[in-house]
Amino acid sequence: MKTVLIHGQNHKGSSYHIGRLLAESVSSAEEITEFFLPRDFDHFCVGCYTCLEDETKCPFWADKKPILDAMEQADLLIFTTPTYCYAPSAAMKSLLDVLFDYWIVHRPKAWMFRKKAVILSTSAGSGAKKAIRVIRDSVSYWGVSQIETLPVAVQATNWKQVPEKIKQKIHKRIAKLARKVQRPVKVSVRTKFMFWLFSKMHAGGMDASPAEKPYWQAQGWLSGKRPWK
Repeated sequence: MKTVLIHGQNHKGSSYHIGRLLAESVSSAEEITEFFLPRDFDHFCVGCYTCLEDETKCPFWADKKPILDAMEQADLLIFTTPTYCYAPSAAMKSLLDVLFDYWIVHRPKAWMFRKKAVILSTSAGSGAKKAIRVIRDSVSYWGVSQIETLPVAVQATNWKQVPEKIKQKIHKRIAKLARKVQRPVKVSVRTKFMFWLFSKMHAGGMDASPAEKPYWQAQGWLSGKRPWK
């Protein structure tokens, strides 16, 4: 199973180690690709909206394309982030922001509907669930149906300090997650409904840019074709 890990930090803290545990439980070393933010993507969306016309016109296209190419080739996407003030890292949020044109309401990628994703966040105490929610919203609106989450209160500021009892529980949760993500992808009713709703919107000309309806037409999505088939 090809796995892409996108880490919301450059350092290798608790969320990094937990993400690696999961990746290594379902993939060989050669099948794992990692990206660290902001090292591998250090930009913030400038709100120019050129991506709605042509994604390659994004001023940061050259930097985000390697990440997107790896995601397209992967079976499993794993997003990891520490919890900062009840939210994901700014670096992770900035990557999500520059991919808003991939939302189903705009110009989604057919390959997104065939992906599985795991979103995990660590915190010393509470807040990890809220950090995960932000990432999950974007990944869901990309068209990914099978999304698993793993919030972990590690009660420490680094991986070495995490109590052994908590690490044992993490290993058990990882084993359970590994079994789930190895199951075949099944597109959810919610995703199918959202796709249908937005297809009607585009068919009626309710687009954010002139390029959106032609894009949907070119995919055959306004004529009954679906990206998960």
